[in-house]
Amino acid sequence: MPRSAHPSAASTADAPAAARHVSLVALPEAGFATLAGLYDVMNAHALMGLADTPARAPFQVEIVGEAAGALDIASGVPVPVQRAIDTVASTDIVIVPSLLVRGAGWQAGRHPRLVDWLRRMHERGAVLCSACSGIFLLAETGLWDGRDATVHFAYAKPFAAAHPAVRIHPEKVLVISGPREDLVSSGASTTWHDMALYLVARFAGATDAQALARLFALQWHQDGLAPYITFEGRADHGDAEIEAAQRWLGSHFSVASPVEEMIKRSRLAERTFKRRFTAATGLAPIAYVQRLRIEEAKRRLERTDDPVDEIGWRVGYEDAAFFRRLFKRTTGLAPGAYRKRFRIPDFARP
Repeated sequence: MPRSAHPSAASTADAPAAARHVSLVALPEAGFATLAGLYDVMNAHALMGLADTPARAPFQVEIVGEAAGALDIASGVPVPVQRAIDTVASTDIVIVPSLLVRGAGWQAGRHPRLVDWLRRMHERGAVLCSACSGIFLLAETGLWDGRDATVHFAYAKPFAAAHPAVRIHPEKVLVISGPREDLVSSGASTTWHDMALYLVARFAGATDAQALARLFALQWHQDGLAPYITFEGRADHGDAEIEAAQRWLGSHFSVASPVEEMIKRSRLAERTFKRRFTAATGLAPIAYVQRLRIEEAKRRLERTDDPVDEIGWRVGYEDAAFFRRLFKRTTGLAPGAYRKRFRIPDFARP
């Protein structure tokens, strides 16, 4: 992308030609924390004195929206929209922050002017970026069809239903797609930190990204999002026989040979049971058992002082080494590292 200044940036200032113009989109469904956090981090060179002078900052950040002026967003906080999108002829980077998706899910088509503007900015060279659920709006441009993206894991199912042409990876922190690496999406909640650091590293350099990480105490989510995702077995499949097996398994997953026990309790032949279980839940019976066991192990690691090997035994594994390998393969972290990451620290306990 050329580093020349864009017409949209001209009225905002004395920044040098190399400055990148960042359009941070405010809309009524936006959350305040992500919007404000992105503004401060991307604007930190000017705000915090990381650049020699504000005029030498590598980014010019503006909050843009369908109309200039105060906008009440989903968090109940009024946000000042500095520029109306109709006055932004081109820009270098567009970021759509987290959106609050309630009830029946995101209602497509509610912001056609924004969607058209996003397409135009992309045609004129802008990198389009989504923080968390911001991808719901950006996907309406059609630019992610046939490409990869990530979204908050809590929104993965409704997003997949709304945009089946987009390959969604909710376990990933950051996904960069497009022929020019021009479509960027970040996953759950505070992975906008990773996106902001990525953009700074890409356009201002690794040294600047490291400086911002230290200044704001930001951390890359290098282990991915698998450790944060809670397993919930699919229960909306309508197969009563398999539902009964799932209910029994929910409180008996630690018994010896749970798959064989389920089959015995069912009225189905072994081959039929396994086929129907996999079709209904999306997982083979043994994989489903393992996910339930690992989920219970996670809870025990978070809430007890029990030794790791004892926890493995309590959830159904006599082979401690196998339990440790399976736990890391499933969550991305060894049991001890998981406990350190998610357990409430001593200083915060009542």
